[in-house]
Amino acid sequence: MIIGIVEADQLDEEVLRQFGNYTDRFAELLCTADPRLQFRTYCALSQQYPEDIDACDAYLITGSKFSAYEEVAWIGHLKQFVRDCYAREKKLIGICFGHQLIAHALGGDVRKSEKGWGVGLIRSEITHSSAWLSPELDVFSLLVNHQDQVTRLPRDAALIATNNFCPVSSYQVNQSILTFQGHPEFSPDYLQYLIAKRRQDIGESVYRQAIASLEQPVDHEQVAKWIVNFIRG
Repeated sequence: MIIGIVEADQLDEEVLRQFGNYTDRFAELLCTADPRLQFRTYCALSQQYPEDIDACDAYLITGSKFSAYEEVAWIGHLKQFVRDCYAREKKLIGICFGHQLIAHALGGDVRKSEKGWGVGLIRSEITHSSAWLSPELDVFSLLVNHQDQVTRLPRDAALIATNNFCPVSSYQVNQSILTFQGHPEFSPDYLQYLIAKRRQDIGESVYRQAIASLEQPVDHEQVAKWIVNFIRG
C-alpha cells in the first residue's frame, strides 16, 4: 500500500538535520502499524501533486505554520485537491493543519482560538465508535502545537473525539476522510524543540505546563494503528 504524504510546509535545515522531514516522521510512525507500507512525497507549497489521483492508495496532509483560511494560491490548490479526493472517495488523512484545511475545504469553519496556544500533551475523549477504532480506547493522548481550531464541522462529518481546549480534536467524513488535531508523528523532544523557539509567543506559564506534560505517555502508536485500519477499511 502506497501513502502519499502531502507536505504543507517547508522545514528549516536545523529541523531537517535533527528530526528529518515530514515523510520521514510519518513513515516511522505508520510503519509501527504496518512495516510493508510505502510512501511518496508531494510538496503543496510547490503545487506538486500526482498526475493520477490513483497513484497512491491514500494521502495524508501534514501540519504547517500557515492557516487554512489564508488566501494564497498554494492553499487554494490544496483545497481543490481535498475536494477531488472527496469526490473520488480516495482515503485522506489530515493532521493538525491538514485536519483544519480539510474542514475548511469542505465547508466547515476554522478560526484562531480565543484560548490562545494549545501546546503539550492533550487527552481527548472518544465520542463516536467506529470499526477502525481497534483496539478501542475511551480516551487517547497526543501532542499538540496549534492556535487555529476547527469551529464548525463540514457537512457529512462525524465528531470522533473532543477535549476541553479543542472541542473538534478528531472527525471523520463518510468512509474516506479521517483527521486529528494532534500530532501522532511528534516525539516529545521534537515538540520541546519547537515550543522552545516560540516560548515568548506562547507565554511562560503555558510553556512550563507544556514541558511538564511531556513526561506523560503518548498514544502515537495506537493512533497509527487507527489510521492504517481506516485506510485499509
